[in-house]
Parts: sequence; C-alpha cells; structure tokens
Amino acid sequence: MAEEQVTTIVDPLHLLGKVEEFKRSGYRLVQVHCTKVGDTFEINYSFDLNYQFRNLRIVTDGTTEIPSISGIYWGAFIYENEMHDLFGIRVAGMNIDFGGNLIQTAKKNPFANPSFRGEGPCPGE
Repeated sequence: MAEEQVTTIVDPLHLLGKVEEFKRSGYRLVQVHCTKVGDTFEINYSFDLNYQFRNLRIVTDGTTEIPSISGIYWGAFIYENEMHDLFGIRVAGMNIDFGGNLIQTAKKNPFANPSFRGEGPCPGE
C-alpha cells in the first residue's frame, strides 16, 4: 500500500515559516529538488517524520529570489548552491554560498534552458 505524500504549494514569502514549523515538529530535511517544467521551475522540499513524508513546493518563473532554509536546516546549503549553479535560481542568505562555483559546468546554468545533443522531435511529430 502506497503512502499518501502531501505536497503543499507555498509562496516564497511564506517558505521560512513553513520550514520552521516542520523543524519545531521534529521533521528532518530529506531533500531539496529543482526541475524545469515548461517555462517555470518547481522547487520541492521534502521532510520526514516517522516515515511520513511532507513536501513543500515553490513554483517560480526563475526571477524570484528564494530565501535560504540553511539557517533552519544547516546542510541545505548544498542543495541551494546546486539550484543556483545548475538552474540559475537565486537563493538569499545561504550559510555557505559558493558564488556559482560549487558545480563546474561547461555552460552556465545548464538546466535553466536545457538543450540536449542529438535530441530532435519525437517520432510522429
């Protein structure tokens, strides 16, 4: 039987308050993930308490600065630097900011506008 995973969409302005609620309730940070969906980016924050996952999601056009949660969950700075380096998402207030140098890539922010070598239209298009 699959567990229901609750995902709540939050405004970046309310992110820190929601994350603080998880921390006070004893949740651990599991992961932060960013992906591009059409013209927007989805940033998912996953938390766990007693094997029950809860997720927060920010949907952004990529121009909005996202507040860092590394002041609440210290290790989040790795995820946040990765989002900055690969997607160009600006994260304010990281406890350790590598200034765009955590991940060395041939192209700056390669996942912000991805293009894949050898990939063309799907058959039948």
